[in-house]
Amino acid sequence: MKSTDRALSNKQQNILNYIQNFISERGYPPTIRDIQNSCAISSTSVVNYNLNILTECGFIRRTKDVSRGIELMHDALSCVSEEKNLVMVPLLGTIAAGMPITVPQTCTFCQADEHIHVPVELLGRYQNVYALKVRGTSMIEAFIDDGDTVIMEATAQIANGQVAACWLKDEQEITLKKFYAEGSQTRLVAQNPQFPPIITASENVEIQGRLVAVLRSVG
Repeated sequence: MKSTDRALSNKQQNILNYIQNFISERGYPPTIRDIQNSCAISSTSVVNYNLNILTECGFIRRTKDVSRGIELMHDALSCVSEEKNLVMVPLLGTIAAGMPITVPQTCTFCQADEHIHVPVELLGRYQNVYALKVRGTSMIEAFIDDGDTVIMEATAQIANGQVAACWLKDEQEITLKKFYAEGSQTRLVAQNPQFPPIITASENVEIQGRLVAVLRSVG
């Protein structure tokens, strides 16, 4: 089967993106376990199933019984992005830079309904990333404005003073703020003097991502 005979699912497209990024950065292909962990896939068998489809479609070639036996074929390079050095990042919803707002919690990184193209150099070393649209102006002094798109690294580990996507468990809401852990309490600080900090119990806060980059549409 030729690659043009079959449209890829979002999961397959994201696996292909990841393989290309991994090879570009490290010079060798990922393992099945690398793909499972970085693309938030439930099992290695699901990864293997999708890799078989990519093989059938002509996007990759696999060497049997070799841990890193994945080779990108020519057609995959044009499929991964329409322009050189662009990768597709899943757009998962909206985040508040102001008062917290509720966003869907059922999205997974490899099954988003919408994607955006991002220059690969903007992502640096980050691989497990997703995008959110910003609503509000509380982070304006951090150069994050209403309508911008933020690129987030999916991680639960963050240092004080970094900008994070913070899920407030009791309120079932998410917000974008600078994060400060202060013992039993957590302080989420806006970068706009018109917005007071959110001070809540540390156990009420779940970190869902760390800011990597900000995209702004001009015009």
